[in-house]
Amino acid sequence: MPETTNATTFTWLDTVDAAYAAMLAAIGAATRSVRLETYIFTSSPIADAFRDALVQACQRGVNVQLLIDAWGSPSLSDDYWRPFIAAGGKFRWFNPFNLSRFGIRNHRKLLVCDDRTAFVGGFNIAPEYQGDGVTRGWRDLGLRLDGELAEQLGATFDELFNRAELRLLSFDRLLKLVKPGTPQLPASELLLTGPGFGQNRYRTALARDLNHARAVQITSAYFLPSWRIRRALAKVARSGGQVQLLLAGRSDVGLAQLAARSFYQRLLRTGVEIYEYQPQILHAKSVRIDDVVYVGSANLDTRSLHINYELMIRVQDRALAAVAEQSFQRDLTHCRRIDPATWPHTRTFFAKLKERIACFLLARVDPYIARRQMRNLR
Repeated sequence: MPETTNATTFTWLDTVDAAYAAMLAAIGAATRSVRLETYIFTSSPIADAFRDALVQACQRGVNVQLLIDAWGSPSLSDDYWRPFIAAGGKFRWFNPFNLSRFGIRNHRKLLVCDDRTAFVGGFNIAPEYQGDGVTRGWRDLGLRLDGELAEQLGATFDELFNRAELRLLSFDRLLKLVKPGTPQLPASELLLTGPGFGQNRYRTALARDLNHARAVQITSAYFLPSWRIRRALAKVARSGGQVQLLLAGRSDVGLAQLAARSFYQRLLRTGVEIYEYQPQILHAKSVRIDDVVYVGSANLDTRSLHINYELMIRVQDRALAAVAEQSFQRDLTHCRRIDPATWPHTRTFFAKLKERIACFLLARVDPYIARRQMRNLR
């Protein structure tokens, strides 16, 4: 059921199949503009369905723009988009391959139609995502937004689209397009992250919500949190609150899974509950802290929090939080809980060594390279 907050209605999308169907319907109903932004777009029947819908929108006279990350979709040829461009569509690669800045990626997933309807989440457009996340397809989720926030999302798309080649692309400039939140935090807001290791609104909001949290449920496909986030989670657990982490039991990025497991023992000691999703590859990104819900493209890892262009939606609404909790509880039925008593003894010395190496590569080496490449964005 849709929930309304601050002139925006939010609808929880619990499976990729539901999300794809709603997105295609929104493109089909658009009368003025369509903006589609994704990290991965893989040639396939579902991709063809989106391309055909975009072509048909162009033929109706709709202004259609498409932005795809060049690193995320290396197998997709320019020829694939010839029918779209011939129909009047506008297509750009984000950050075409360049050795001096290849690590700066656009990891956002966004569809905005007519500046009134938008979709955010973790799902790219590729066949492996199709399904319910249990019997088939990767486990993922998202939100549909109808209302004011859609226009802001469209504005952030325009900024990235206009500077897709990363010439003088300033993350500070992107932030100025988003209306600032109040000190008390509004009921719903758009939170962006981008290249840089200073403060950003997503981390600030998350830290503030965790500071007084009693119930925390986090789903993260790739989990490599900062020391401050780990400390905040441990504080909630030690003070009597419940912290539940739903992480990948099966992952498309083995290195990320190893890095995440390097933190398990320290978190388990503080009372944090850790679960690994079993049926399919986990790709969802969501956070519920009491009556607050975060959904979007960002994982709780170094790359999402400091390097990639990402977006998250923060909504403070009891009804939506209840829906998010129900979704989380369903996922728990498909998880294996990590036992604090046995976990330290289940891995060999070499397994622990691999975890530490993976953590070093993703938490130290990758950010070091990214810092050097960020100089080319100024």
